[in-house]
Order: sequence, then C-alpha cells, then structure tokens
Amino acid sequence: MSDIQRINPDTLPDAGAMGYAQVTTCTPGKMVFISGQVAWTPGGDPAPDNLAEQAKMASSNLGKALASAGAGPENIVSARAFIVDYTEEKGAEAFPEILAFLGGNQVAFTLIGCAALASPDLMIEIEAIAVV
Repeated sequence: MSDIQRINPDTLPDAGAMGYAQVTTCTPGKMVFISGQVAWTPGGDPAPDNLAEQAKMASSNLGKALASAGAGPENIVSARAFIVDYTEEKGAEAFPEILAFLGGNQVAFTLIGCAALASPDLMIEIEAIAVV
C-alpha cells in the first residue's frame, strides 16, 4: 500500500483553502495513469451542453477508470483539467464538480485553458495520475 502525503507549505499561497495541494508525495506503489476523461458515455450519448454537467460526467468517468485499476479519488496524486476557452467564470463553474468528486482529497491540480478538445462538443477533459 502506498502512503500519500499532501503538503501546503506556509511559504506558498494556501492552495488547501481552494481545495487542492501545492505538493503531493507518495511512497512506491502501483502507478496508475488515467487518460483524459470527457463527458462521453459507452453508448455514444451526446455530451451535455453545460460545463458543470460535463465536469460532473468527466469526473464520474475518471472514477470509473480509477476503479478499474483498484483505485479511487483518494489515490490521485496529480490531475489536470483542460477547459476550452478558459475564463475564471468557467473555472468557477467546473471546479466545484471536480472538488465534489475528489471528496476532500487535495491533489496536486492544474487547470489549463485550451483552444479545443477531441470533439467540438467537449468543454472539459480531466486526466490523472494515481498510486495504489
């Protein structure tokens, strides 16, 4: 079993108050690398036209991918979310859904604005690294 430590040093801005960690360390374990998850279903249903709903679905898909490797949100050590045409308002719409999925686990997290994703209907994609 891996030991994961989340660090928010007082020499950096308080990321913990915003729901993530400035630094994450872990002891050796099985590394799990999750490809970017989006708001797609196995049946090919169209992605919702709402960023918050897409963030919720992408987070759910991330959870399913983690579970397939024997992991959960508590095992994530680092994650990135890519948001099309990122603005602060879009971050405020998407991040609460991601934080809800993480369940208080403050992972090392980065939000990245991008021009486009794999399909024009996609607004957000989330990738992660976990250790079990």
